[in-house]
Amino acid sequence: MKHYPCILTIAGSDCSGGAGIQADIKAISALGAYAASAITAITVQNTCGVTGIHPVPPEYVKGQIEAVMTDICPRAVKIGMVNDTRIVEVIADCLQRYTPEFVVFDPVMVSTSGCKLVEDEAIAAITTRLMPLATLITPNLSETEVLLGYPVTDVEGMKAAAIELLQRYACQAVLIKGGHLPEGGMCDVLQLRGEAHPHLFTAGKVESRNTHGTGCTLSSAIATYLALGHPLPEAVQKAKQYVHQGILTGKDVCIGHGHGPLNHFHSPESMHILED
Repeated sequence: MKHYPCILTIAGSDCSGGAGIQADIKAISALGAYAASAITAITVQNTCGVTGIHPVPPEYVKGQIEAVMTDICPRAVKIGMVNDTRIVEVIADCLQRYTPEFVVFDPVMVSTSGCKLVEDEAIAAITTRLMPLATLITPNLSETEVLLGYPVTDVEGMKAAAIELLQRYACQAVLIKGGHLPEGGMCDVLQLRGEAHPHLFTAGKVESRNTHGTGCTLSSAIATYLALGHPLPEAVQKAKQYVHQGILTGKDVCIGHGHGPLNHFHSPESMHILED
C-alpha cells in the first residue's frame, strides 16, 4: 500500500504565519511529507511580539491528537508550545497510548522577541511527563537556562549542559541550539544517550532580522527527516541546512516590522511516496 510519510505537529497557532503550527506545516510540506496538526493554543502575535495566548481546552487537544493517530498514524510527532499543565498531561497520555516512532520536542518557552510563553507551573509537567518520552529535545540557550537554572554562554558549556539535560530529564537525545552565542558563532551541540562524544554543527551566520519561527522550522524539519528514514545526526544536519537556506534566501524580504519569517519554500520537494 502506498502512502505519504505523515508528521503530526502539536503546537500553538501563530496568526502572523511565521512560527508555530503555520511554520511547521510549511516546513513539513516543503520537505515532501504530509502535515497533520493539533493546535494547543491560539496566540495573538505578529513579527513584533506575542501579546496574548489562549489555550485550547485539553479535551479538544486530546480529540485532535486521537483523530490523527487513529486514522493517519503519523510516524513522527513534533511538539512545540505547550503552556498549560492539563494539556501537557493530555499529550503525554496520548504519546504513551499511541507510541509514535519519533517524538521531537521543541520546548518553546521564550519567543525570538524575548516574550515568555509558558506558565511556570507547566514547566514541571513538561520536564517530568513529556521530556522522558522524547526522541530529541531542542532547547535554545534561553530555554536551556530555564531548564537548568543557570546560563550557558559557550560551546564547552553547551556540551556539559547537554549531558546534564540527558541525566535530569531522561530523554534520548538533546540538541542545544547556539544561534545566540555571545561571541557570534553558530554552533549547535547534539548529544545522544550512550554516546561518549557530542556531534557539533557549525555554520556561517547569516545577518538577517528574518528569523521568526526558526526553532519551530528546525524541529519540524528534523521530525520530517526522521520519518523519511534518516538517522538522527543526519536528520539534524539536513534540517539545519534547510533552515540555513531558508534564512539566506529570505533575508532581504520584508514581511512585517519586526522579525520576519524565513523562506520555507526555497527548494520544495515533491511528496514522498512510501510503500508498506
